[in-house]
Amino acid sequence: MSEKSTRETHPQNFPIAGLAQDGWSTDDAATATCYCGTVQLQFPTNAPGLVTTFVCHCNDCHKITASMFASNFIVRDEYLKHLRGKEKLKTFGQSETIAGGHHMTNHFCSNCGTLMYRVGSGFPEQSILRIGTVDDFSLMETKLRPRSEVFVDSRVSWVNGVEGASKRGGGREGAERL
Repeated sequence: MSEKSTRETHPQNFPIAGLAQDGWSTDDAATATCYCGTVQLQFPTNAPGLVTTFVCHCNDCHKITASMFASNFIVRDEYLKHLRGKEKLKTFGQSETIAGGHHMTNHFCSNCGTLMYRVGSGFPEQSILRIGTVDDFSLMETKLRPRSEVFVDSRVSWVNGVEGASKRGGGREGAERL
């Protein structure tokens, strides 16, 4: 890297969160790493490579995250780089429970199980990454702060919405037009 990374200038933004400690960010790009450090991605932090950011409350995201929602960002595939571990990714795909009947394939680290991204037929040439895998935590409050919430009809009552984010209901309308 020619620029000084945020890790070097702001180490507090990179808490110990997983076994890999080599994540970085610059003004234009950053890394996302699985919990064990086997898989690491590089993604853009600006348009046109960064498409959007959102929180999803759909039933699939409840199950796949073992939580009440998923925080995501969409990247154009031509800008997504596998820095290491691509061969260690395992996939699981299905279309039975996906809104609109689209097929969705999940890409997990085969070592630790971290969901790194999803690829869906409803999002051609794009990957849906998880904000929680991003190494620079400060990006979660800035460039990767969710702009919208989808499937809010499935949001549990004790989770408040993201302040300032647009809201969309469930069904096809929830996932489309992100």
